[in-house]
Formats: sequence, structure tokens, C-alpha cells
Amino acid sequence: MRTPVEPTSGPEATAAAPHAYSRAVRTATIPALVGMGALMSIQSKINGQLAHELGTGLRAGALAAVISFGSGLLVLTVVVLARASARRGVVRLYRGVAGGEVPVWLILGGLAGAMFVASQGLTVPVLGVALFVVASVAGQSTGGLFVDHAGVGPGGPRPVTRGRIIGAALAVVAVALSAYGSQTAAVPLAALALALLPLIASMGNSVQQAINGRVAVYAGPWPTTFNNFAVGFLALVIFFGVSLLVPGQLIGLPGQWWLYLGGVIGICYIWSASILVRIHGVLILGLCAICGQVVSAIVIDLIFAPDELTTYSYVAAAITLLGVVIATLLRPRRTVSG
Repeated sequence: MRTPVEPTSGPEATAAAPHAYSRAVRTATIPALVGMGALMSIQSKINGQLAHELGTGLRAGALAAVISFGSGLLVLTVVVLARASARRGVVRLYRGVAGGEVPVWLILGGLAGAMFVASQGLTVPVLGVALFVVASVAGQSTGGLFVDHAGVGPGGPRPVTRGRIIGAALAVVAVALSAYGSQTAAVPLAALALALLPLIASMGNSVQQAINGRVAVYAGPWPTTFNNFAVGFLALVIFFGVSLLVPGQLIGLPGQWWLYLGGVIGICYIWSASILVRIHGVLILGLCAICGQVVSAIVIDLIFAPDELTTYSYVAAAITLLGVVIATLLRPRRTVSG
């Protein structure tokens, strides 16, 4: 039996040796985090609309997720085949798994991504983008708080500070306020329970971002992204098969080209997050991305579904942004040993 490589040489080592990045690097990468959040709001709208166009019931949302992940996997396959470094990284990653150097759980991040994308198609048509995003915010912020504290990510353990707790708590307050306000926006009471799906999925996303950061250090961002889509696509195909047992109807594939961009957007998000999570940690990465999410979600709903927005939507967004600012600014000073 082969003895697993010590943490000094594999992805397990990345959490044990955090790297201190300069303030200039952290500041310069914040706009990228905000842009990632805006992309996720756009993806939520696309996948939600795709599910609506595909048909009704669970099977429509499941098929939308399969199409999103499948298109992304197709693009990534072309990228990996075209880039020698990406091919070597994929081979190294799966050899590491086969040889015991890489724990199997580190390559299962795509399951969380699959659940998140599936939640988009299943809940956005009912909740609207704004409420979906606020529910995601609550899951992302609370999940990031505990994932960082446990040191799952590549930057090592990050302490639970007052600013981080306040930021996460304000996100939870925001989702409760938005869910309450949605009752005046013709969203049924069942939406309160439905909002738990993106909430839980976003908690899983926090774990996904952390382990993706460690895998990216080991194999590179392209192999990490490819693995996520491969694992997620397989899970979603199984999920779609199960959904066929539930009542619903599939109408056919829509003709609007932009409804098939969800996979490409997902590639941009996962690839960027696998790199930036090492600089900022899971919580700060998620909270900065939230800035882009909440603002762009309101803009999207203003354009496509203005009736779903109420005063509560704007107040909830403001509370969320306040939490982001507090969590980002009240950061602990990290000492760097010589």
C-alpha cells in the first residue's frame, strides 16, 4: 500500500502555509471580485429564464442546469486539449487522486457548483433574481465565516473577528427582511421555504471555493475548473434522470442564443475564484462578490421584473452592502514571520 505524500508536497499543504499578500495586491483584485458577483447575477437570470423556456416542473430546472454545465464542460475540454500545461495539470490531478496524494474529497467541489446552478433554474422563476441573490448572500457569508475559521482554504485558518461576524449576521438579517418583503411582491408564502435551496447551495459554494483554491495550487486553475465541471455535469445528469420521475413537461430547446451562456459565465467565476481565494480567503471573496451580485440583481429585476422589487429589496441590499464593508474593513492584522 502506497503511503500518502506528506502535506508539504500536495494540496493538503496549502492550508498549512498561508501566504501574505501585499495591500496593493489585495486592493487591485477587489474589482475582479465585484465583477465575479455581477456575473453570477447574470448567470442566475440566464439559467432561470432557460428553465422557464424549457418547460415546467423539476425536470425543466434540472435540464437547464445540465445544459449550463454541459456547455461549460465542452468549452473547457477544448481549452484543456489546446493547452499543454492544462493537459499536464489534469493528468497530474487525477494521478494524484489515484495514488493517494490528493484526497478524493478535494475533487468533489463540482457537486456544490452543480447544486447551486440547479437552484438557479428551480428557484429564480419563483423568487426573482433579487431574492435569490440575497438568499445566496446569507449562505455565502455564513459558510465563508466557518470555512475560513476551519482553515479549509489555501490561505490557512482566518480568525473569526468582530467584523466578520457582523458582516455575516447582517447578511442573514437581509435575507429575512427580503423574504418578508417579498410577500407584498406577489411571491407566494412557499418562497420562504424555497429560499432555503440557494441558501444551502451557497454554503456549499463556500466549501467549493476553499477546496478549489487548494487544488488550483496543486494542479492549476484550468484543471481545477475542468474537474469541477466534469464532476458537476455527471451529478446533474443523474439528477435530471431522477427528475423525469416527477410530474412536469419539457417543451423544447429555446432559440435565444444568450440562454446558453450560463456555462461560459460559470467558467469565468470558478477559474477566477480558484486563484483569488488564496489572496482574500473565502469570506472576503464571497462578500466582495456580493457587492456585484446585489447591485446587478436589482438592475436585472428593474429591467425584466420590476414588479418583484419593493422597498424591502433595496433596504435588504443596503444592509448586505453594509455587512460587506464592515467585514472587509475590520480585518485582523496578520503578522508575517520572518
